[in-house]
Amino acid sequence: MVPLPLLIAYAAPALPLAMLTLPVYVVLPSHYAGTVGLATVGVVLLLARLWDGVTDPLVGWLSDRTRTRFGRRRPWILAGLPLTLLSVWQLLVPPEGAGALHLLVWSMALYLGWTLMIVPMSAWGAEISGDYDQRTRIAGARETAVVLGTMAALGLPVALGAGGAGQEGETLRIVAVATVILLPIAVVYQLIAVPEPAAPRGPPAPAAGGWRVLWGNKPFRRLLAAYLLNGFANGLPATLFLLFVAQVLGAGPEAGALLFVYFLCGVISVPVWVRVSARFGKHRTWSVAMLACCVAFATVPFLGPGDIWAFAAMCVATGLMLGADLVLPSSMQADVVDLDTLRTGVARTGLYFALWSLATKLATALAVGIAFPVLDMAGFRSEGPSPGGALTALVVLYAIVPIGCKLAAVALLWTYPIDAVRQARLRRLVERRLARTERLSAAQA
Repeated sequence: MVPLPLLIAYAAPALPLAMLTLPVYVVLPSHYAGTVGLATVGVVLLLARLWDGVTDPLVGWLSDRTRTRFGRRRPWILAGLPLTLLSVWQLLVPPEGAGALHLLVWSMALYLGWTLMIVPMSAWGAEISGDYDQRTRIAGARETAVVLGTMAALGLPVALGAGGAGQEGETLRIVAVATVILLPIAVVYQLIAVPEPAAPRGPPAPAAGGWRVLWGNKPFRRLLAAYLLNGFANGLPATLFLLFVAQVLGAGPEAGALLFVYFLCGVISVPVWVRVSARFGKHRTWSVAMLACCVAFATVPFLGPGDIWAFAAMCVATGLMLGADLVLPSSMQADVVDLDTLRTGVARTGLYFALWSLATKLATALAVGIAFPVLDMAGFRSEGPSPGGALTALVVLYAIVPIGCKLAAVALLWTYPIDAVRQARLRRLVERRLARTERLSAAQA
């Protein structure tokens, strides 16, 4: 069993990195929309995400091939630290007159810094243990830190008197300062305290053949498609949360408290989902959680001005399902790499997690890039009352579209082929093949 102190050290950087998620995805678009326009913000952030289509697979591929005395994941995490810190400050504390170009350049820089840190870190976590259930604990520790960081991003500005409407600029500044202080400390702690497994010896997989094997990995394709669908389903309400609360419920000041309750329920539920998945399997457990989330979202079209308590109940229900969304896909991602390793003889964990990271970012970018222009065409106004048709479009994007996406994801996952029994068998075969590769490489050296 992976010791708890090691789990804490491994997960530590995820907390300050996650402090950026809510401000960048939720507060930042609304903040810049007042300067450059709602539709322009959506287009700019979508363009910035397309940059990840190049950087994510490249960083994952390079980190798999890196061989240093310091490890193969650590150098990339360390390289991403200064770029992330500089980009955070430029993006969250912009100079006077910062417009669309500033938003585009520093969004691209921040996304690259994130990639340099998060992709190797995720791959590293998958390599700490090959056990089906221990991988869920490792992912659970990391994603718990993610939710705690998100909650800190919500609570810290409020504690410092800057969490109200119209104080978005000060909120972003507070989060930027906290990140610049905490992230270097957490990264140093992780790099010192967590041992990195030695990279397997042997030649790298040929590029062309390796990509063919990757695309021929059917469980990978199904999981990636379900992951993208569910990510888009989660990205829409995250992007539109503040607008929905303000214009449909008429409860803007309560938005911070509602988000805090949502993420608190997510933290509380993580250990429960870890235990449930150990008994019933990851793919079935995640599917049930998504179905339950659909039931909760189905209540949203019936809400209107003043229905704050009913909406709070929906936040609690979907927050409890959040723990499954965070932990189980990450653990399943580690399992599906085993099939690729068995076929190629090479552990390409970094490349796989880069592609999943790209899917996460693409889903979020699509949410922003589609939702904001659609609302703009429907006549939605970010300030002041919007016409009825625009509010209907907001409700459809916030709740109805996510239900359809989650149901499609469940359809892909319900008969997912890698369970605990098959993963254990795969892992035994992988270890035999890697050991054989090690012996051949040692004999040729």
